[in-house]
Amino acid sequence: MKKQRLRAAVLLCIFLVCALICLIIANSIQHGFGSIEIEEGYIAAEQDGKNIGQIFYKLYKPAGISENSEKAPGVLLLHGYQNDHETCAAYSIELARRGYVVMAIDEYGHGKTTAGLVNRGYVNHKVTVNYGEDSEADGTFKSAGGPVRYRIMMNFSNLSFFDSRYTTDSDGNVLTDSSAGGNIAYAVLASYPFVDSSRLALSGHSMGTWSSWSVAAAYSGTEIEPKATVLQCGELFTDDAYDASSIHFNNVLLLQAKWDEFSYFRDYKKIVSDELLKSDLRTGFLGTDADHAAWNTTYGSFPDGSARRIELLYTNHRLTTHHKHGLSTAIDWFDEALSHESAISSGKQIAMVKEWLVLLAMLLVIAALIPWMDLLLTLPFFRTVIQEFPSKYRAKTSGQWWKGAVITMLIAASTYPFMTQLGHGLLPLPEKVFRMTVGNGFIAWYLLLIVIMIVMTIVSRTRGKKRGIVQSYHDMGLGTAREPEKISISLCLKSAVLVLCTVLLMYLSVVLAEVIFKLDLRFIWPFFKGFTPERLLQFFVYIPCFALFFILNNSKIMASARTHSTYEPGMKGFFGSWWRNAVMMAGGILIIILIEYIPFFANLGPGADLLFGSTFGGPFMSLLILFFPQVLVFSVLGTAAYRKTGTVYPGAILIAVLAAWIVTGGSSML
Repeated sequence: MKKQRLRAAVLLCIFLVCALICLIIANSIQHGFGSIEIEEGYIAAEQDGKNIGQIFYKLYKPAGISENSEKAPGVLLLHGYQNDHETCAAYSIELARRGYVVMAIDEYGHGKTTAGLVNRGYVNHKVTVNYGEDSEADGTFKSAGGPVRYRIMMNFSNLSFFDSRYTTDSDGNVLTDSSAGGNIAYAVLASYPFVDSSRLALSGHSMGTWSSWSVAAAYSGTEIEPKATVLQCGELFTDDAYDASSIHFNNVLLLQAKWDEFSYFRDYKKIVSDELLKSDLRTGFLGTDADHAAWNTTYGSFPDGSARRIELLYTNHRLTTHHKHGLSTAIDWFDEALSHESAISSGKQIAMVKEWLVLLAMLLVIAALIPWMDLLLTLPFFRTVIQEFPSKYRAKTSGQWWKGAVITMLIAASTYPFMTQLGHGLLPLPEKVFRMTVGNGFIAWYLLLIVIMIVMTIVSRTRGKKRGIVQSYHDMGLGTAREPEKISISLCLKSAVLVLCTVLLMYLSVVLAEVIFKLDLRFIWPFFKGFTPERLLQFFVYIPCFALFFILNNSKIMASARTHSTYEPGMKGFFGSWWRNAVMMAGGILIIILIEYIPFFANLGPGADLLFGSTFGGPFMSLLILFFPQVLVFSVLGTAAYRKTGTVYPGAILIAVLAAWIVTGGSSML
């Protein structure tokens, strides 16, 4: 016992110390090794004279700048859907170390901002082409019913400065602020005494590009109008969509992802090709004709604000925010438009090193949960969580295991695209209770899989009884060795307490990283963040479904489908168990990834769009490249916990807590 405690304590210390070192170095990088000052705060948000909450911001300033120094140009950064201010970190760091004052905010419904996404507003119609190209006669201008969240999401590309036919409806709904708080933050940035309000610019990604268009329109013609706008995966529209006589957009750069999963960012075409540039929409934007339109070429003039450029990036939608060439092009664009000279070349970038370091820190803290759980299991209160493994004679043969694995993967793959999108937009959940939009997509998928697993368990046990072979709940990892025919509620509850004590270590690490270093444990996408009171309540709303799903899922994968590797000691037994669990947990996701991207890379279009229509493309398809490695990490934790305890409860509840935390900690909330 003492040897076990010592080994666990040593590993725990190594993991946490290494994580701390990573955060210290990452913090030095985000401060430009002393050249950048960072502060965080909140801006009061008002709408129609009423306070609707607060907007969180992170401000990057060149070190030593003050109202008495030479004023610096300013840039407002606006993130995409399901992201937050820290997704803009690469742009923030690289611009600030070149002398810009940069403000990155959490838009309505995201991160620490308390104003909900509903404050963006919505109307009961949408268009299915680029705005200005729609026609009721052609059926491209359509009504949009369903839950509020669905109408809001259908209106993401509908902007509040557009013509009234787009921004109001007969039911009295109004699109109020498509900048999602950007207008308010931009005014604050312009008001800083150390910012040159005559040299301001914007950049946004995805949903943030629509916010950027909105801010640029709101301040067009004013003393603080933006001198440049950089769109990271943005949608274009024609002059017919708004009052072009009074609104002018200065020096617009569009960063075009070659493999963008969202159809409206590739003009509703299947692929991004040279033909895309020859459309009236693209040539109109560039100010040239089809014969002369080209990628990576600047048209127009910076001094009069007519400069236009479309830069083709060989990446996908999510990774555009950290694409080196895209960021380099944006820096050069800002320098030219704002008459700013940077001492550092645009290609000399350090921000991605910070991103890899915080990823490593996150993985190290997650790894620390395993020895921390080991230490907790040595306490008398938690020792009863450890159960004997069921008899070996019920272990699956290789053939039996593969049969179950294939069925499991096919069920996951065939249900993911449909159920996640159904839950995301149309599942009739009480929206004042279930406020997490992407969380609702996973709720729908998990609920269906829960039903399928329960039915399969009942059928399996019924067939077993007829053959005189009944799988006990102990065999399924749900009962104790002493009472194998009962689902052990006490074992589940004690496991939940064990997980609570385990996760407290990670939560403390996350909060300390935020407070001391102003850093998240993440990688490009927001993963673990400290909870606001509203988001903590949402965690408790979603955790029951997540917990039930992962308990049943781990029971099927780790206990019922256990093989002889489960009984082998040491690392050989661990890896023999883990790779099988990983295949069953993540294999279905991998199938969908291949279906989505193989046709895309073959220049046919995204698989989901081709097979199911563009309705099933977009957010949950682009999530796959982040979701897949996340599930692989979960499979490691689940395997380790099952091998240590002989029951699925600790691992399943731990995974459920982490998954629900990711969903509710910073992503979109109504």
